[in-house]
Amino acid sequence: MARKQINSNRGDRIAAKVQTLVAEILRDNYGEDEIVSGVSLVGAVAHGGLQFVRLFYYSRNTDTAAVQKRLDAITKSVRFELAAHMNQKYVPDIRFEYDDTLERAQRIDQILDGLGDR
Repeated sequence: MARKQINSNRGDRIAAKVQTLVAEILRDNYGEDEIVSGVSLVGAVAHGGLQFVRLFYYSRNTDTAAVQKRLDAITKSVRFELAAHMNQKYVPDIRFEYDDTLERAQRIDQILDGLGDR
């Protein structure tokens, strides 16, 4: 007998929940931090059987290396807070990754505008 395939979006739901909760944690616990206060979470992807979530962020701060370093430093405490807010047996590991989509879109727009001048 063939197994019935189930198209589950559980990973997407978990990733979205983690993104929302981490955004609230960053806002509530690190709102006074100059570096972290400029961070906006723009997406999340679950991996590894929901044991790992990559959180994509954009920052108004132009020093992305400093922002990444600060986020890496607070990841453990953010995950601890996340565990207190999640209603699951296991809390996924989280990793912050810079999302440069906005800069790439601006560069493409500049290139396209330059082509129109010819």
